[in-house]
Amino acid sequence: MENKNSNNWRDQILESFKIILISTILALVIRSFIAEPRYIPSDSMLPTLHQGDRLVIEKLSYHFHPPRWGDIIVFEPPKQLQNLGYDKAKAFIKRVVAVSGDTVEVKQGKVYRNGESLEEDYIFSPPHYQLPPLTVPQGELFVMGDNRNNSNDSHVWGFLPIENVIGKAIVRFFPFNTIGSI
Repeated sequence: MENKNSNNWRDQILESFKIILISTILALVIRSFIAEPRYIPSDSMLPTLHQGDRLVIEKLSYHFHPPRWGDIIVFEPPKQLQNLGYDKAKAFIKRVVAVSGDTVEVKQGKVYRNGESLEEDYIFSPPHYQLPPLTVPQGELFVMGDNRNNSNDSHVWGFLPIENVIGKAIVRFFPFNTIGSI
């Protein structure tokens, strides 16, 4: 009788261990290759995203196509920022304004892509700076925060290599009163 109970107890522990191990492996695979949660550390994306918002970052689609205009992406700081002391592990979040081959310019409070003024009803306020026309090199992006005048972005440090992109912001899950797609 004791032997049967002892085996049953061991089987339950072994089964529980297998479930925990499989769950952990699945969570690591999902976080590494499919999606992960992220926290917004600053106000650079106001009014779209607020400091403290929690997002789901989708990582899979950029294996099939590059980032597109308007995508809100999370990325590792480029070398020029890492050389200034920014930690590679401290990801940034910005909006893609121009992709490889596009020309971007900021003048008179407007952002221009390929000579056309962008309709930006999502920005906090118009930019109070000028940027001469720049053509985005192959394999790179030009990204800006929606809070144009309070954002450490491409207008400050230059182009972002596409390989630095971690993923695309798709869903806000906190605070609860703002849950939804981005």
